[in-house]
Amino acid sequence: MGGSANSLPEIIWFVVGLILILMEFAVPGVILVFFGIGAWIVTALVYLGLLTSLTSQLFVFSGASLVLLVALRKLVKDKFYGHITGPQDLSQNLDDFIGHKVLALNDIVPGKTDGRVEFKGADWNAVADEEIKQGETATIVKNDGLTLIIKK
Repeated sequence: MGGSANSLPEIIWFVVGLILILMEFAVPGVILVFFGIGAWIVTALVYLGLLTSLTSQLFVFSGASLVLLVALRKLVKDKFYGHITGPQDLSQNLDDFIGHKVLALNDIVPGKTDGRVEFKGADWNAVADEEIKQGETATIVKNDGLTLIIKK
């Protein structure tokens, strides 16, 4: 049974698991946490005296980590990325600006890139194929990064 003065393998597996779980915060993908849990499973089994050889420890670590990864990653990943009420609909762009109205903050002249509009309380760069006077409203037809392409 574990708990003896020679508890170095348990400590090593525990620290490895902790490092892997903490690394999950720095590396995206929700993968390392499952390997960290796998290391903690080995920690418990070594402590209980059920795993004595390094080969058996590595085998259980690999197997447990992979089973956890395959079985739980999709479920856990959806929760981490904030899609709690249901799966993400990738066909819907949550940042889609097309069709929204904007207010011209200066005269927008075709061929010039210094146009400014107000959208959702913020100033945006804007371009248009037609002249839009300061104070007029326009409609967003496309966005190109931080520049809105608009029309009357």
